[in-house]
Amino acid sequence: MSRWRIRLLWLLVPFSAIALAFLVSSIALLAIGASPPAAFRSMLQYGVRPTSLVSMVNRAVPLYVAGLAVAIGFKMNLFNIGVEGQYRIGALLSAAVGAAVALPPVLHIALIMLVAIVVGAAWAGIAGVLKVKRGVHEVVATIMLNFIATGLGAYLLANYLRKPRVGSELLIATRPIPASGQLPPLLVTGGEDLRSFVLIAAVLGVLVYVLVWRTRFGYDLRASGVNPTAAQASGVDPNRMIVTTMLLSGAIAGLIGMSDLFGYFHAYTLDFPTGLGFDGIAVALVGLNHPAGIAVAAMLFGWVDRAAQILDLEGVPKEVIVITKGVIILSVVVAYEVVRRLVQVAEVKAAAEETRRLEREKEAVAA
Repeated sequence: MSRWRIRLLWLLVPFSAIALAFLVSSIALLAIGASPPAAFRSMLQYGVRPTSLVSMVNRAVPLYVAGLAVAIGFKMNLFNIGVEGQYRIGALLSAAVGAAVALPPVLHIALIMLVAIVVGAAWAGIAGVLKVKRGVHEVVATIMLNFIATGLGAYLLANYLRKPRVGSELLIATRPIPASGQLPPLLVTGGEDLRSFVLIAAVLGVLVYVLVWRTRFGYDLRASGVNPTAAQASGVDPNRMIVTTMLLSGAIAGLIGMSDLFGYFHAYTLDFPTGLGFDGIAVALVGLNHPAGIAVAAMLFGWVDRAAQILDLEGVPKEVIVITKGVIILSVVVAYEVVRRLVQVAEVKAAAEETRRLEREKEAVAA
């Protein structure tokens, strides 16, 4: 199988998954008595409004960062399912530190991000160390760490980091971050403002691309994911690479909440978005673990989330979109495995043909 055909097969994975997801969603809409064309038309008309497009970008930014965090692990053949916990504990502690200090704007924002990076990396590093030292699978370790992060975060917020209650106020949140620790909007509109963190997220994507695809470290990381034995034979320390990759993935995961923290909430509250870490898995898979593809996938998921809001107004359960996202994830996983096996079979056939060709040439020379 030629190289361009292999690339075409991989590119067909996300498109086929999205097509299947909308097909299943259409069946679900028909089952509840709704018209799929009418529902999708309403979503399209609502989703292309200027305010909806701004909202799409704002929703896509944390998904993009989450996708980058997951993709780093995938490239090393590590499944960091603990991105959710790393993001939430990082957002909580960075918000608490940001509210407790007074610094010039640039330093204040940098400190908040640094705390989020360090906390996220440390939380993910626990799973990396457990895998290397005790052989604990990263999926098991990170799932457990997700539960611990949720419980620990709620305990710290309720007992130590919560702002003083004013009157009968019921809001549970950290103290608000001063203006010096907030990012002004990039674009002010009549509705939702475009958040400035989109620029930082774009720079982060470029840095991830350069690190993974243009450096020796990135080559070792990808080689370790494809063939750990060959990578080790070439001098790569697998244990060091596992821990380093988990630290890097967790560091990026810690930044997932920065868009909402800098541009909207300005504090960590119980209303902080949940599930972004898990959505990041789908975004990374649909984006083929490449920063550019992840950006497109994040935009798609952000647009679907925004456009689905119109369904409620028309009496159509927006949970249909949850079905769409779930089918996308399942379809991508299945399609990945199918393509992987097809490529594997093609490579075996090509190797066998090359072996037979060399044998024929050897026989011809001997004759």
